[in-house]
Amino acid sequence: MINRVLIRMKAVQLLYSYLLVQQPFSLESQPSAPTKEKRFAYNLYLNFIYLIDRIANQVKGKNRTFPLADSRFVVATEKDEKIKSLKQQSSSIQYPFLAVESELAEKIRESLLFKKWEKDNSEGKASDNFWENVFNAVILTDEKVNSLIKELPGYSLSGVDRTRELMNVTFKNFYSSHENIDDALKNLQMSLQKARDLYMRLLALPVELSKLHLERLESRRNKYLASVEDLNPDMKLADNGVARILEQNSEFEEYINQHHLFWRSEDPELLEILLKAVLSSEIYEDYLKDKEKGLHQDVEFWHNIFTNVILNNQDFLEYLENKSVFWNDDLEIMCSFVLKTLKRIDNPETMSSAVLPMYKDGENGKDAKFGAELFRYVVNNKEIYKRYIEDALEKDKWEANRLAFMDVVITMAALAEIINYPEIPLSVSINEYIEIAKSYSSAKSGQFIHGLLASLVEHLHQLGLTNK
Repeated sequence: MINRVLIRMKAVQLLYSYLLVQQPFSLESQPSAPTKEKRFAYNLYLNFIYLIDRIANQVKGKNRTFPLADSRFVVATEKDEKIKSLKQQSSSIQYPFLAVESELAEKIRESLLFKKWEKDNSEGKASDNFWENVFNAVILTDEKVNSLIKELPGYSLSGVDRTRELMNVTFKNFYSSHENIDDALKNLQMSLQKARDLYMRLLALPVELSKLHLERLESRRNKYLASVEDLNPDMKLADNGVARILEQNSEFEEYINQHHLFWRSEDPELLEILLKAVLSSEIYEDYLKDKEKGLHQDVEFWHNIFTNVILNNQDFLEYLENKSVFWNDDLEIMCSFVLKTLKRIDNPETMSSAVLPMYKDGENGKDAKFGAELFRYVVNNKEIYKRYIEDALEKDKWEANRLAFMDVVITMAALAEIINYPEIPLSVSINEYIEIAKSYSSAKSGQFIHGLLASLVEHLHQLGLTNK
């Protein structure tokens, strides 16, 4: 019932708000009024960060690439202007660890820490604390590294301790820039659950409107001066087969009762407005005139009522907008599933299972996991994806300021899907995100992102990151 089209939309929406306010990561700034010890500590701190960057570009993985160069901590620190400056200025004299970096790279490559990280990374679940563990367990304990530190101008044990503190603060700040993802994923799940609620609420309308109509007819029958028409009303709507089959569906009834989704108790006035709109419609008039009676006619009636009356009723649309911020975007897709359910009710082979499951492959299937996985791929690899985007912009001589932040988010989500879901056809991935761009970004974003993704896909092929 909840398909990947809707999941992609919701993931992009939440990624936009999450990344927009996410705490940015940066290295520690040079201390104000620095003492000799503070200067020593800060210079050593920057050299340690630079050492990590250089080592990352020397540790080969199983496929002869350098996977640590794309680790999140390295990508994040490489963007810092202080490290960029250090790269430009470094020489064998200024950079103290040149003589040991190759040996350290080999030690790290042979370590259990790297082997576990490489395995986890191939499965998309590499831990962010890899470099903190390497720094404390490998780099700081290396005898040659410590010998080189002692030869530095201004060396002191307290200065080394201060450097260690700076490194720990940096790692902590890096982790905090990736925190609160669990809260964001809860919001994603809640948004998907709200879509399920809306589907069930829409399905409940034939049931509740039929009951309300029956009550009105019974009330007229019991009038003191009831007319012939009051005593002999047309019961076609009150006894319609769609409402009866839905009431007999155990999954539908259980969900409605468990989540207390009752239009009558929540907003009886709205239900009255909708019933009035239904009864005054030409669709209802034609329904009563039709001499053919049966489930097929009832299904056709509710199909037409949903598409032409309910979904065009301004009071109903305003109610949904006020009830949930998610439902504006969900309504069109959920209504399409309601119409699919009506079609299933009209078929004897699918009538008993007409109510669609939340996910077509079950609560533990791929669709149920798709949104959270996609979200994590983007958040955990955003620095890498941004670098791919920046390289593509530079290569094709596009202006970076043409890319709105929503365009960046959409493109990163597309990259995450293209790289991590080889079973999804490339054309499907690209077309879905182009459509999202048309809906949620600027008028020309769809065409722009189409061209950008084409360039990015070519680059990913060259890197061996996609076999689509």
